[in-house]
Order: sequence, then structure tokens, then C-alpha cells
Amino acid sequence: MTHLLGIDTGGTYTDAVIVDDALHVLASSKALTTRHDLAEGVRAALEAVLARAPGTIGLVSLSTTLATNALVEGQGSPIGLLLIGYERAALERAGLAQALGGDPVAFIPGGHRADGSELEPLDLAAARAAILAQAPRVSAFAVSGMFAVRNPAHEQALRALVRELAGLPVSCGHELASALDAPRRALTAALNARLIPLLDQLIRSVRGMLAERGIAAPLMVVKGDGSLIRAELALECPVETILSGPAASVVGAHFLAGSDEARADDMIVADMGGTTTDVAILQRGRPRLNPDGALVGGWRTMVEAVQVHTYGLGGDSRIRLDPHDGLVAGPRRVLPLALLGARYPETVEALRLQLAAPQPARETGEFALRLRALGGYRLSPAQAKLWTRLERGPLALAELLDDHTLARPLERLVERGLVALAGFTPSDAAHVLGCQAHWSVEAARLGAELWRRRAQRELGLTLADADAFARHAFERVAVQAGRAIATSALAERKGEVWRGLPAGARELIDAALERRSDGLLGVRLTLEQPLVAIGAPAATWYPEVAERLGARLRVPEHAAIANALGAVVGGVAQKAVAHITPDGDERFHVHIASGLRDFPTLDAAVEYALAETSRLAAEQARRAGAEGLELRTAREDTVGRNDFGLELFFESVITATAWGRPRIARG
Repeated sequence: MTHLLGIDTGGTYTDAVIVDDALHVLASSKALTTRHDLAEGVRAALEAVLARAPGTIGLVSLSTTLATNALVEGQGSPIGLLLIGYERAALERAGLAQALGGDPVAFIPGGHRADGSELEPLDLAAARAAILAQAPRVSAFAVSGMFAVRNPAHEQALRALVRELAGLPVSCGHELASALDAPRRALTAALNARLIPLLDQLIRSVRGMLAERGIAAPLMVVKGDGSLIRAELALECPVETILSGPAASVVGAHFLAGSDEARADDMIVADMGGTTTDVAILQRGRPRLNPDGALVGGWRTMVEAVQVHTYGLGGDSRIRLDPHDGLVAGPRRVLPLALLGARYPETVEALRLQLAAPQPARETGEFALRLRALGGYRLSPAQAKLWTRLERGPLALAELLDDHTLARPLERLVERGLVALAGFTPSDAAHVLGCQAHWSVEAARLGAELWRRRAQRELGLTLADADAFARHAFERVAVQAGRAIATSALAERKGEVWRGLPAGARELIDAALERRSDGLLGVRLTLEQPLVAIGAPAATWYPEVAERLGARLRVPEHAAIANALGAVVGGVAQKAVAHITPDGDERFHVHIASGLRDFPTLDAAVEYALAETSRLAAEQARRAGAEGLELRTAREDTVGRNDFGLELFFESVITATAWGRPRIARG
């Protein structure tokens, strides 16, 4: 029997799942995500799941946080940017100059007008000089031309020239977006070029792991819209894999919802992981795509991706005390005390000593520990001092930061992924309350008592014991999770993504979630769509959340590995778009990736556009690894009326989408 393997690299855990031909789960595994090198976490999850379900693997699909993390953290390889027909002022739009940093940019004469006609000839001599000057300093090139989506000829010519002179990867703007807005298209091309070497390294690592085990199956990658693409093709457009993880979670949740009404109707998907909670809305079984393009790391790209509402709330979120909001979870992720105590039993004794300490300042219940080897990172003198003190294992923060000048150096080591912090988390509260028992319950209980004392000193919060504190923490996390879903639902009504609720709305929603009443106004919430909760902590937290939201809850079987399942049950989808614009009353232009064509009538232009977009979409879908294609076309006209009431044609947009299941290697 041929098996399918799905892998998801989440913010905290890397999950792997093996399913059979009928998509029934045979085995799954979890490993900690190693953000400094995703391949390490992938290897651990891969080895575990393959041991549990031996057999022939016919397909491997990967959902990766690599592109998202790289953009958020400002990582990536140096690139050369070639702008055709742009003014220098364009660098100040869309954050293009900031995204480039110190990478070289060249302005090449050329470009087109809005109707696709040539503005001026492409200056190949200037392009040749720029490519030769930049090539020794960069790993890839990005090319963007004015109105290239209306006529890609100049971008295509520069791509050929880069390949001839430098032999480096090239990203062209017209292949990544079909909409106007040249600076944002240039930004998307630049970010795409920067990600190519990073994704190439990960894919090579995964292929190497598969080869070691004799697996020669096709390797797919999840795109931000939830569809799959062959790894080789993903290397041409890695920017399309941003928000890959949230997209996989939506696909997995829809699949796990089953064949009942929840799958056919609209639903709200809440994916609670270790680091974040992602909320997405499905309409008729399909996620809404962000109409403005995916926003990641402050960059507004032109990449089609699932519209996801992300909140810094997860099972491993750090519990903190806020003077206004009281006990709050997140947004920072820390290692749960229960996990720390299970791995390092000496920290349990350290927690006991903190409870017995005569000075409250020693009762922090927080630790620092080395996370990985230095690699090539060079430490400052202060960082080296901290690093040496941590060589024997975890150390209490109160002891480590006797010298307050070391706080910032510690923060830098945490940002670099070299050191991790540990503290009280929702996972610890769940251990105290008996909802979970994966790790050290004693460490979690000691931490709860320490934090109970801190809450009483700093907030005046009176709780009887560790159990009462854990119950309070549990309820506060449930309120935060409910607020996240309510915020997402309200924002979706306007097709937007909000960072938080307006003050008045939050007061009412919190009153409902906290079951408060002042004797004048009682507030209750009813979530009108089913709530499908996935992620490892979902079964622990969401029954409480759903009850406060008045929601119909489903926590499906295998909810803990829904993302990995979403990576392997999805399909391949490729889209081709053509724009038809008039040139007076005599002809019509068809603007499409394969080139500009003119026709004497609108009907002839539409006929050609439908045929050509269908051909391109099917061709791209097959390249992306699809078989058994289904083809859908759509036409949207923009018309107006003149002063005499006569109808005027402005534009027609023709879209063809080809969909199919990924090809599977049969043993």
C-alpha cells in the first residue's frame, strides 16, 4: 500500500503524519521546532513517524514557516534589484528601500505604458553593465518593470540576460502578481529573490533525509493560499509560501470537520499552537483570501494568501502580570516550567528554594537556558559572561540578572535563538488542574504558587492556593481566546484584519466572556457559525472558550496534527489571469503573462483570453505536480456610462483556475 507523508513546521512543534490512499491517519509524531535550523526538527519528526508506520511513501508534502520567519526576522540572502522604467522616488513607496537594506539596485531605461505599448526601448547595454556589477555581490536577482503585467517583454528579456551573464536565480514581478502597483510588485519580487537560497537549503535538507531512507516520492510545498506546489517550482516563487502553516491548518481543519453540515457550511477555524492562535473564516468550505495581499513582517506583499487573524496566545505563552488587564498570557513564548522540570529535575529543587527565599525578588519562577550551540555567532563580552554562566544548565533569572546591565545582552541571545526563557504558561496551569500530565506536575504546581504570591503582591489578587491560581489563569486564557475569535468575526464583517477591538466593543465582549453583570445590562454572545478547534491545546481550552462564546464546538479527532494533515490532503491549484482593455473603438488589447495580443473585436479578445488562460493554468498546474485536472473560468467586466447614458466598456478580467490532486509515485 502506498502512503502519503505530511510535515508541518510550526512555531513550537514540527508535526508529521502518515496517511493511506484513502487519507486515513496511520501514524503521527511531534518534535520541537528548531527555528535556527528547521531541518533538525523535521528530521526528528520524520524518524519518529516513519518508525510507527513503515511502508512505501508515494508523496511528501511540507508546510513550512521558513518564509514567514525569514521576513519577520529580516533574514535572507543579498539580492540585486533591476527596475525597468522606474523613477527613483519609487524606492520610498511600499517600504521598498527599507526592504532592500544595503542591497544594490539599478534603474534601467525602458518600460511600458498602461496599454502595454512600449514607453521607451529597453537599454540592454545599461542592463548588462548593472548585472555584471551586481553579480559578484548577490545570490539572486529581482526584476520589475513599469506596467510589466500589461506587457512582460522587458522583464523576460532581462531574465534571459541575467541567466546568460550571471547564471543566478531570477524573480520577475509579472510572474508573481497580475495587479497594478509597480512598487509593491517590485517589493514582492525582491522578497521572493531573497528567499530562494533559504528555501533551497531546506528543500535540499529534506530531500537528503528522504534519500537516506530510500524515499523517492514527489516533494510538495504548501502555498499561502492552501494549495500545493512541487518543491522545484516553489523554489521559483518561495514568497508564495508565506503563511504556509496557517493555510495548512485551514485545509486540515476543513478535512477533519468531516462530511457533516460543518463541512458544507461556513465555519470558524481556531488553531491554537504553542506560540500563537490563528483564526480563519471559511465560507462554503473555502478560506477567504486577503484581498490586499499577505502582510508579513511589516511588508504588504502581492501574494495571495489565506486571510488569517493571528494572536500571540498559545499553550506556551508566558503568563505575565499587567496593571490594567491583570493576568495576561503572551505574546512571548517561553518553555513551560513543567517541561523544564521534566528535562532538568534540578530546576524543581530550585523552585522549592525560591518558595523558601526570604526575599520576594527571588520568587520569579523564571529561568534561562542554552538552546543550541553558538555556531558562527560572535558574542559580546556581556553575552559571553551570560553564556558561560549557563554552561551547566538552566539558571534562575533572579540569580542570572543580579547585574541589571545584563538584561539587554540576554534579550539579544534570546532573539538569536541561542537562549530560551522558561516560566509559567497555560500548559503549566493545565498540568496543575489535571487537564494535562505530559511533564512535571510538581514543577507546574511550584510555579503556580510562586506566581500566586507575585499576583497578590503586585496586583492585590487574593487566591487561596496554587490550584486557585491555576484556575484563574485558565479562565483568563479562555477569555483571551474568546476575545480573539470575537475580534476576528467582527473584523471579517468588514473584510479586514484588526489588531484589537475598539474600546467600547471590547468592554461588551469581555463582559460576556467573563459573565459579568452590573445589574443594568447583561451581555451574552452567540457564535452563529460552528467553531472548529485544532492544535495540540485545543481539547484542553476550547470547550471552555466555546461555552463562553455560545458556540457549537468541534474538536475533531487528530486535531493536534491538523496542520501536517492539511499539508498532505490539499490539492494543486494554479491560476492564470488576462486583462482586456479597449484602444478606442477599433481594437482590444489582451494583457497576459505569455505576451500582449490585439484583436479587432471584444468577442475575439474574450475567446482568445479564455483559451489562453485555460492553457496557461493547465500547463502551470501540471508543472506544479497535478493530475486529473478540473478547469474553471470566470469573466468580470467593468463598465460605465457616459453623459448620454450609453454604456462604456473599460476592462474585462478573465481568470482560469486549474485544480487537481498531486501526482503520487506508485511503488
